[in-house]
Amino acid sequence: MSITFRPAMRDEVAAVIALLEDDALGATREGSALETYLDAFDRMTEEGNNHLIVGCDDGRVVATYQLTFISGLSLRAARRAQIESVRVSSALRGQGIGHLMIEDAVARARAAGCSLIQLTMNKSRTDTARFYTDLGFTPSHIGYKRNLT
Repeated sequence: MSITFRPAMRDEVAAVIALLEDDALGATREGSALETYLDAFDRMTEEGNNHLIVGCDDGRVVATYQLTFISGLSLRAARRAQIESVRVSSALRGQGIGHLMIEDAVARARAAGCSLIQLTMNKSRTDTARFYTDLGFTPSHIGYKRNLT
């Protein structure tokens, strides 16, 4: 298996959504019409600092993550990268694809001038917490979310 990571194309959005749904939490959160996701992909593309990345094996989308670059004033005007929606096909988990994906995200963040990479995850994902800790992330903050709809 040889995984390559690259920006997603619009016609791959359905495959990305399938990965998001291929997850205990995602299965309960996704399910909108494809057009809703395509509109979101178009907005992400227009924003310029918001990237949907796919991992492909023989042309088939098997992994995905979203990477957003954020400029700010805190931490001496540090530019940071935010990782979201990290998924690997359930059939391929445990084969090192997640490690490769995070290495790809870190390389992209460094190339974009970021001095910090951050993420949030659902606190019920205890295995995922170990995964991120093993990759050098530290659980240094508490995150909060508020629905606006």
